[in-house]
Amino acid sequence: MKGRRGDRAKLIYTAITSLDGYVADREGNFDWSAPNREVHAVVNDISRKVGTLLLGRRMYEVLAAWETMEVEGEPPEIADFAAIWHASDKVVYSRTLDVPSSARTRIERTFDPDAVRQLKSAAGADLGIGGPELAAQAIEAGLVDEYHQFLNPIVVGGGTAALPDDVRWELELMGEHAFAGGVVHLHYRTS
Repeated sequence: MKGRRGDRAKLIYTAITSLDGYVADREGNFDWSAPNREVHAVVNDISRKVGTLLLGRRMYEVLAAWETMEVEGEPPEIADFAAIWHASDKVVYSRTLDVPSSARTRIERTFDPDAVRQLKSAAGADLGIGGPELAAQAIEAGLVDEYHQFLNPIVVGGGTAALPDDVRWELELMGEHAFAGGVVHLHYRTS
């Protein structure tokens, strides 16, 4: 089956970060993380193998723009990601969101590691997780199988960390790639 290793789907965490490991600076800005076309194409390739996205509320609110975004005349990577977004099921973890603003979306009030384990076992394709707070819960529960980190050539000195503190996991480097413009993609899997 597409994207599966062994007898279950993988949970993949992808984050576009500063060199010092933040997805947003202290003011919540992440404009420095907008991928160029080459990076966007690689993010699309990773996202394409995902059938279900697990998203925190803030990440969902950022990505939900893809639901209605006009992509005609945009670079092919933009239209491609919009198609990937529309084809994906979405689970949004939020205590405050009542109604989703996208199709194929359900809301869960709390993150339940056992429910995610069951979802991984039953899935026909890999799962993706987005949002550093939600990803931290999955990492702490030992659920994340692969990490894709896109390091940008900027140090922001603080903000929202991509990875949680006080966890330790041995990882195996699966690949790395340096893009024009200084972004570096690191791909790891859990050992």
